[in-house]
Amino acid sequence: MKAVDEQEESSGYRRVVLKNASPYHYMKVHLVLEDESTRLSAVELKHFIITGLKNLHGEVGAALNFDVLKYDEDALTAFLRVYSSGLVKLIFCVSFLQWFGEADFLCFLPSEVW
Repeated sequence: MKAVDEQEESSGYRRVVLKNASPYHYMKVHLVLEDESTRLSAVELKHFIITGLKNLHGEVGAALNFDVLKYDEDALTAFLRVYSSGLVKLIFCVSFLQWFGEADFLCFLPSEVW
């Protein structure tokens, strides 16, 4: 047993584990449309994702809080923010949604998550 006054030698390496350091995760998605002339607004994009969450996860999934922080209609890319607890549901949703309406094909490609 060591006395209180004694100091342990520093090994120079210290492991720091941060669990849920940030309440949010951010995700960049790219949309691929069959008809390139079709354009979606940010509101239509969010509605489409909410509909997909409802189809995949029910009413609880549709209640998932996420935000469309930035949406570029020309490049068809969007930055999404979601609570850490809902990240897996959102990734699952945007990975498996591959339809939009009846005529157009829509596919999300999650490119980055941080």
